[in-house]
Amino acid sequence: MKSPLLSLPGAVPAEGVDEGVAAHYGDLFREQRALADGTGFVDLSHRGVVAVTGEDRLSWLHLLLTQHVSDLPAGEATEALILSAHGHIEHALYLVDDGTTVWAHVEPGTQEALIAYLESMKFFYRVEVADRTADFAVVYLPAGSIAEVPEGVVVRETAEGRDLFLPRADLEDFAAKAGPAAGLLAHEALRVEHHRPRVGFETDHRTIPHELGWIGTAVHLQKGCYRGQETVARVQNLGKPPRRLVFLHLDGSEVHLPTPGTEIRLASEGPDGRKIGFVTTSVRHFELGPVALALVKRNVPVDEPLVAGNTAAAQEVVVEP
Repeated sequence: MKSPLLSLPGAVPAEGVDEGVAAHYGDLFREQRALADGTGFVDLSHRGVVAVTGEDRLSWLHLLLTQHVSDLPAGEATEALILSAHGHIEHALYLVDDGTTVWAHVEPGTQEALIAYLESMKFFYRVEVADRTADFAVVYLPAGSIAEVPEGVVVRETAEGRDLFLPRADLEDFAAKAGPAAGLLAHEALRVEHHRPRVGFETDHRTIPHELGWIGTAVHLQKGCYRGQETVARVQNLGKPPRRLVFLHLDGSEVHLPTPGTEIRLASEGPDGRKIGFVTTSVRHFELGPVALALVKRNVPVDEPLVAGNTAAAQEVVVEP
């Protein structure tokens, strides 16, 4: 779904899964600084929006999600995962309940598969699931923003900012009043800085929550019954995840960033050494320079210098080995 904000001056369209919104508006670092200073907004209207209504919505979702939501207070933001039967991550939901409806935004284009799964699990519960992507656009306001939120708009607020579920018809009017627009690349740079994983970027077909540090934030360890819970419990109580998320400081002298999937090796073993991981997301940060998130084998020493392709990299621990 193409955003009308792509008509703003300087807008350069994003590509791939994020197609439909602006990657930037002509000045990537200025846009990052604006968000870091609590000004501006990010158009995330390409993300899927799912709404769940009905009096059983919270107790029903509690049975399906990794998060404890049966008593979720109205207005309190949370995040949750849906796992496969083997405990691999399939969906991440960023949700809030407004007192009558649970609103969630998900990765672009994944809402249909998510809704199909939810519909298959309704049984006798008094719930209705709807795809509201065509009617509502997600807009991000950074922490500290004083932008006025229109009356009646559902807000999901966290320490990092606010996600608005804005009527899509009001997107252009809101943009005209909300301050400078920042593109998706600025949003991604801050996501990487905060070590926040993203489904489809930091995950592959065998990723489990422990590898990405999602235990506690999206996975509640004092509840069970959801699909894949056995894997979560087994790793938590008996084992360790095979991989761990790391934050990489990349050599700033390189012209090109290592692309997602770039193989990582130990610097001590040289370019022909064994593969010990791969880059998941790489960005240029306005203060930190070139940085990345990556998955490496759990037993890689935390102080070991690495090489991502041909780029030297120093690792910062996100998930303890």
